[in-house]
Amino acid sequence: MAAHVMAHADRLADKIALQVVGDKPETFTYGQLQSAIRGTATGLLEQGLSPGDRLLMQLGNTPEFPITYLGAITAGIIPVPVSVQLTKPELRKISETIKPAMTIIAKTGLNLRQLWTLPSADYVMGDPNRPAYMVFTSGTSGQPRAVIHAHRAVWARQMMWDGWYGISQADRLMHAGAFNWTYTLGTGLMDPWSVGATALIPADGTPAEALAHLLAEKDVTIFAAAPGVYRRLLRSTFCPLPALRHGLSAGEKLATALADAWTQKTGTRIHEAFGMSECSTFISGSPTNAAPPGSAGYAQLGRKVAMIGPNGPVSLGEPGTIAIHRSDPGLMLGYHTAPTETAARFQGDWFQTGDIGIMAANGAITYAGRADDMMNAGGYRVSPVEVEDALTAHPLISEAAACAVQICADTALIAAFYVPSDVIDEGELRDFVSARLAAYKCPRLYIAKDALPRGANNKLLRRVLRQEWETAHGQT
Repeated sequence: MAAHVMAHADRLADKIALQVVGDKPETFTYGQLQSAIRGTATGLLEQGLSPGDRLLMQLGNTPEFPITYLGAITAGIIPVPVSVQLTKPELRKISETIKPAMTIIAKTGLNLRQLWTLPSADYVMGDPNRPAYMVFTSGTSGQPRAVIHAHRAVWARQMMWDGWYGISQADRLMHAGAFNWTYTLGTGLMDPWSVGATALIPADGTPAEALAHLLAEKDVTIFAAAPGVYRRLLRSTFCPLPALRHGLSAGEKLATALADAWTQKTGTRIHEAFGMSECSTFISGSPTNAAPPGSAGYAQLGRKVAMIGPNGPVSLGEPGTIAIHRSDPGLMLGYHTAPTETAARFQGDWFQTGDIGIMAANGAITYAGRADDMMNAGGYRVSPVEVEDALTAHPLISEAAACAVQICADTALIAAFYVPSDVIDEGELRDFVSARLAAYKCPRLYIAKDALPRGANNKLLRRVLRQEWETAHGQT
């Protein structure tokens, strides 16, 4: 995988591969980037790690993150990147699950930059089906799961180059997300490097309002971000963007009104993609095949996608679970130490996403919502079970439910509904929860209830809470 990403490094040794732009700019040529990656591989091996070992990485929005990530893969070590927002209890739980040989945390322990100048290690080559890296997702059980991806996953990403990005070696692609988000890691870094383009990432702490100036100043040709970033950008002071050809969006549903407002202001389109941690993106619109209004786009060329019902693929125009064929090279190997849950995601030869879609006669796929209660916060999938566990850890809370509620046409927030045994100060409750959950998982709304709705089998009815709140607040 690492050799594939760096395939152009020798030929383009003096070309800029990475620019961190903003208050603390840094620039890496392809030659410098490859040397740092392969030197890091040497350093990790000298630290006693061996091919097949797992490396837990909690690194910030700095070049150390992608260099360490690819350095580990170069050496045959399996990196497991996690958000810097995770609390110590959350990180400890992950560590107990994956049992890493080493954990690297930002600003502590190993000085990663010292590894960059070490002699270059050779790329460890082998079976493309062997594990290359892990990423965490909530999975079908509502609990975080480590998704194991093979080296072949990087080969599958080529289907996005034309099917979504429209990228070439001449492009300058800026991604507004943090390095350690899988959307940034793939779309913002791995793919531009794989084609020999230049990747630009805003320095840590760069406000969204400053991005328009950076887009113009750095002659960005493709801009990638989550919908919330586009929303904040449109509220900022804008300048002409003559180099920009189009934008990319993923992570959560892009509202039609937001996409239209961007086009009106910039004269460029946003092309949206649908995917998941288990398979990255596989449905999208593109510059040469734009998604019809209201749809998520088309299955990327080379993908085999179907809408699945209880008896297999459903007819065109009928709703079904969005599924991708198990032969797709980008599909995960499985969930770490969870063979039962892995098997449950398959119906015959189809991997089921848990999302509902409708395929039209022309192949366009319309997203129709989730088949479960998973929430989406700024592009991150959040398990209600995790939030509820944090709430019910409070000594005065007997029951809790979490769900995403729509506060306006294109914005949803995580809401916490709880049954207290006594009055709880909201500020104290917020502090209690934030000590147990990453910031993006924390509820924005806290609502005390006398009781929570449950079905005949005593199952918690989160959808009822959501519907009641939205009705009371004029959102239905």
